[in-house]
Parts: sequence; structure tokens; C-alpha cells
Amino acid sequence: MPGKAIIFSAPSGSGKTTIVKHLLKTNPDLGFSISASTRDKRGRTEQHGKDYYFLTPLEFKKKIDNDEFVEWEEVYEGNFYGTLKSEVERIWHEGRNVIFDVDVKGGLALKKYFGHQALAIFVKVPSVEVLKERLHDRGTESPESLSRRLFKAQFEMTFQDQFDIVLVNEKLETSLAEAQRLYDDFKKK
Repeated sequence: MPGKAIIFSAPSGSGKTTIVKHLLKTNPDLGFSISASTRDKRGRTEQHGKDYYFLTPLEFKKKIDNDEFVEWEEVYEGNFYGTLKSEVERIWHEGRNVIFDVDVKGGLALKKYFGHQALAIFVKVPSVEVLKERLHDRGTESPESLSRRLFKAQFEMTFQDQFDIVLVNEKLETSLAEAQRLYDDFKKK
């Protein structure tokens, strides 16, 4: 039944995006909620309206003032992210459930906003050492940004108990199967 929201939150590098992409590929009844952001596009591959709705800080502020966000926050200094109400309505209007790939604060805000219509899943790795290894292996982090992400991840892990489910992403295949089971069960409710 459309009108449900499945929320995946995790510290950066935990695998939530991989899980979300898998669920989108295997479940045509899911629609991805594209977040709005004031950050710059990464490389030449990111596209407005596909990866993010890239907004100027002024455009973002105007949307805040007009109450156009379900939730928003300054994730990193000067970089705002948020979920547009119009994006959720677009997906529900298409007859699909909405899936979110958001940071931990955003996930908790979405869980509160959608209430019983939402399933909030916190994805975590078995240890901080595994997370450090995954972030390092990406090859996208400077030593400073790696340190910032690890510090933030340790803080974000303190919120895991506020989510409906904690999914430990140790083996990807197992995590993908578990995420599918969780979605299937949630749809039946």
C-alpha cells in the first residue's frame, strides 16, 4: 500500500546507499526521495534532480521560510540538506512507497514526522575499525575529512537505539536479504 516510508540512516561508509540502491532495483513499488542540498556537485557525474536538488543557500533558506521541508539541517558547516515535502508527495502520487537514504539526524526527524507510516532502519558496521577501513578504501577522503567522519560516526552510533531496527552490515549479501525481508514485512502492516 503506497503512503509508507522506509528510512535508512547510518554513519557515512556503513553501506546504507548500497542497500538502498539494491532495494530500488528489486522493488518497483519503491521511489527514491531525492534530497535537497546546498553543497557543490561532486565531479561531473552528479546531476540536479537525480542525485540531489542542488540549491543555493538563498534558495534553501526561502524553502525553509515557506515550510517546504519535511526536515532539514546543516549537516556539515555551510552545507544544508533536507527532504522536500513535494518530493514525498511526488512519489506517493505515483503509487509507490518512499525510501530515504539520509544521515542519522534526518532519519530521526523523518521517523518522528511520518510516525506509524515509517520504518526507520539504522545501518551500522561491526566496529569503528571496519568503518575506518571502508572509508579509507573509498579513496575519496583526505586524512582530515576521514577523521571528521569517524568522529561524527561515533557520535551518530549513540542514536541507534532510537531507530526501529539496527541492521549490522557485516556481510553485504546477508544485509541485502535482511533489508528485503524488513521491507516485505513492513509492507504487510
